[in-house]
Amino acid sequence: MKFGVHAGLQNTTTDELRSLWRRIEAHGFDWISIWDHFYAADATGGAVCLEAVATHAALALETDRVQCGSLVYSVGYRHPAVLANAMATLDHLASGRIVLGLGGGWHQGEYDAYGIPFPPVPVRLRMLDEAIQCIRALLTEDVVDFDGEFFQLRDAKCEPKPVQQRLPLWIGGAGEKLTLRTAARHADGWNVPFLDPDTYRHKVEVLYDHCAATGRDPQSITKSVNLGLAWRQGDLEAQFGNIAEFVKPGVLMGSGQEVVDRIGRYTDAGAEWVILAMRAPFDVDGLDRFAAEVLPALR
Repeated sequence: MKFGVHAGLQNTTTDELRSLWRRIEAHGFDWISIWDHFYAADATGGAVCLEAVATHAALALETDRVQCGSLVYSVGYRHPAVLANAMATLDHLASGRIVLGLGGGWHQGEYDAYGIPFPPVPVRLRMLDEAIQCIRALLTEDVVDFDGEFFQLRDAKCEPKPVQQRLPLWIGGAGEKLTLRTAARHADGWNVPFLDPDTYRHKVEVLYDHCAATGRDPQSITKSVNLGLAWRQGDLEAQFGNIAEFVKPGVLMGSGQEVVDRIGRYTDAGAEWVILAMRAPFDVDGLDRFAAEVLPALR
């Protein structure tokens, strides 16, 4: 099992994030990721939120060892060629530590506020399927042609290539018919947030079924889960506000041993990474406790 932290970009500052990232890396975590929102990732309508690509670049420059991920860039906000070029450059800034997570997008409020089209879920997921193919090709091939329903590339190039020979592409989401099929066909990794262990196990089984249908070795896909951390009920409400009850099935709570045992259930269900989903106000004392009590027990 490997461990990381997904630090949300709402209601915080760049100085606060940089301090948090340094703390996470010093604790020995292997991953830090950012999200892709313009508004707060809840139902409040708040608009205090840092932009993803710029913050991803700051993360790459502030850290030395961790993988610098994204969970996840929304396919509706940037053309895949724009995102491919950005990630290739970020991989140079990070000396080969970038992981690109992609998703279909869900926060209709920010789409509507900026006049960005928000088509139905099946359309967004078909866009996602095309986007990951375009990005993979641009990051690995010298010249790319692609003729899709949503995206077209003609003699397209992305130079310089990333430092990594194969920059990892992850898919985020739990949709069983389309999202997990895209992950099985095209992704190096898969992430889903806030599921209880039994539901997570079921999603892994569905992913494996899609792998079997496409002839893919399921062990070639890194499987991860985002989980909240709340040593006390008040910690949960402080971080997640009006969505606290919604995320609670996927939140680590209780004593240190109870948290260790809960993570063990995710391991048994197929998870290879547990990524703590934190948002401001960041509970750094809770993070320190996790590093002191939980990490040593599971490594």
